[in-house]
Amino acid sequence: MDGLNNFIFSFFNLKVMAQYLPLVAQGLALTVVLALLIVVCGLALGLLLAVLRSFGIRPLNWLIIFTVDVFRALPPLVIIVLLFFGLPAAGMSVSGFAATWLSLTLVLMAFAEEIFWAGITAVPKGQWEAARSTGLTFLQTLRMVVLPQALRITIPPLTNRTIAITKGTALGSVVGVAEILGAAQSAMSFSANPSPLTLGAIAYLVLFVPVVALGRWIETRFAWKR
Repeated sequence: MDGLNNFIFSFFNLKVMAQYLPLVAQGLALTVVLALLIVVCGLALGLLLAVLRSFGIRPLNWLIIFTVDVFRALPPLVIIVLLFFGLPAAGMSVSGFAATWLSLTLVLMAFAEEIFWAGITAVPKGQWEAARSTGLTFLQTLRMVVLPQALRITIPPLTNRTIAITKGTALGSVVGVAEILGAAQSAMSFSANPSPLTLGAIAYLVLFVPVVALGRWIETRFAWKR
C-alpha cells in the first residue's frame, strides 16, 4: 500500500493539482490559439502551393517541390530550435510562440500541399477536358470542377495530418512557450511534485479527444465516395 500511496501522492495530489489548475488552464487556452493559427495558416498555404503547382510552370514547381520536401524531411523540433536560436544571429529575433507557430505551420503546409496535390491529380482527366469543352477557363475549371472534388478526396488524410501536427504544439515548451506542457512543467518545478503533469495530460485529453471525434465525423460526413 505504501507504493500505491506514493504513486497517488506523486501523480494525483489533489491539493497540488487544485493549486496549479489555473496555470494549466492558461496553457490550455494558449494551446487552442496556437493550434488554430497553425491549422488555418498551414492549410491555406498548402492549398495555395498546390494550386500554383497545377499551372505546370516548371521552375516554380521545382521550387515548390524542393521547399515541401525540406519541411517534410526536417523534424518539427529542429525547425523550432533553428528559428528560435538561429534567426537572432541574423538580426531577426522571434518569440517562442512565433517560432513554434511558424515552424508547425511550415510543416503542415508541406504535408497539406502534397495531400492537396494528390487530390487534384486524382480527379480524372476527363473532368478537365469536359469542363474546358464547355468554354470554362483553366482557373474556372480548377475552381468550379476540380477543387470541389479534390477537397473531398483529401479530407481523410488531411484531418489525420492536421491532428498530428497540432499535437506538436507541445514542442513549444522547449523554447519557453507556456502551452499545456510548458505550464505543467513550470508548475511541477514550483511544487516539486509531478501531479501537474497529470493535470496536463488531462488537459490534452479534454482538448484533443473532441478534435479526434470531430475529425472522424468530418471524414464520415464529407469524404468523397467513389
